[in-house]
Amino acid sequence: MRSIWKGAISFGLVTIPIKLYSATEQKDVSFHQVHREDGGRIKYKRVCSVDGEEVPYADIAKGYELPTGEMVVLTDDDFADLPLTTSRRIDVLQFTPADQIDPIYFAKSYYLEPDGQGAKPYVLLRDALERSGQVAVVKIALRQRESLAALRVRDGVFVLETMLWPDEIREADFGFLEEDVPVRPQELKMAESLIDTMVADFDPAEYTDAYREALQEVIEAKVAGREIVAPEAPAEQGPAVDLMAALRASVEAAKRERQGAEAAKPQERTAAKSAAGSSAKSAGKSAAKPAAKSAAKSDGKAASDGAEEESAPRKRKTRRSA
Repeated sequence: MRSIWKGAISFGLVTIPIKLYSATEQKDVSFHQVHREDGGRIKYKRVCSVDGEEVPYADIAKGYELPTGEMVVLTDDDFADLPLTTSRRIDVLQFTPADQIDPIYFAKSYYLEPDGQGAKPYVLLRDALERSGQVAVVKIALRQRESLAALRVRDGVFVLETMLWPDEIREADFGFLEEDVPVRPQELKMAESLIDTMVADFDPAEYTDAYREALQEVIEAKVAGREIVAPEAPAEQGPAVDLMAALRASVEAAKRERQGAEAAKPQERTAAKSAAGSSAKSAGKSAAKPAAKSAAKSDGKAASDGAEEESAPRKRKTRRSA
């Protein structure tokens, strides 16, 4: 990872120099717009809509369009005078329980690394915050935009979650919220039973991006010149007519799936033990052959040494199998 921002956490009178890194990355397959006939890249020119001339990037400014259609042109000097008091500083505003922050506010995640001599105060604040069970609500300015953010600890590292402002969250104004939709107690109980049946610990590694994998296979097939066979799309099911019956069937299907998974685990363990036992048995046989040859040589030598050594008790060597 490469640092994209440097600053400091301002915590009371304590200043902690840090570096900021993007904590996530998109794994989308990227494409270019090309000419279908020859594959040539499509390029765009920056052309002024008034005089039709191509405009160099150095002559491009930001414009804000008024309702009347008039344009207010802003220069770099205009942005430089804005009161971004948190520039290069992460100001801790307060501490609050994490469950009081709705995840809908979170926008993007960043890692914070201590910079220079900031390791000790970094670790001090990290451990204190982790022991308190709280998250820090902070303010930060990134790319000429001021944001609220939540500072929390993940795997021993500070994670900064930039947040949207309250007026950036859309209101869920849907008609059905005003309707009186009847739900029978039996249906609610069955739905709760379905939820209980599907409860499991979350492991993100169990899930993959099937679309991206299939798209990559299509690209590889194009490169290799192979024929591309598209899988048949599963038939889409319409909404259930009998909600109770659908819930009951879903509960039974979930139970069967879980029972099948639980039944497979002992079989997997048995197969693993059997494989290990076969390996050990094979290794034991391989080790026994040299031992038998050695014993035969020893017996022949004892017979040729005379009657005194024949009457003496033989010591049997015990050899452990590998």
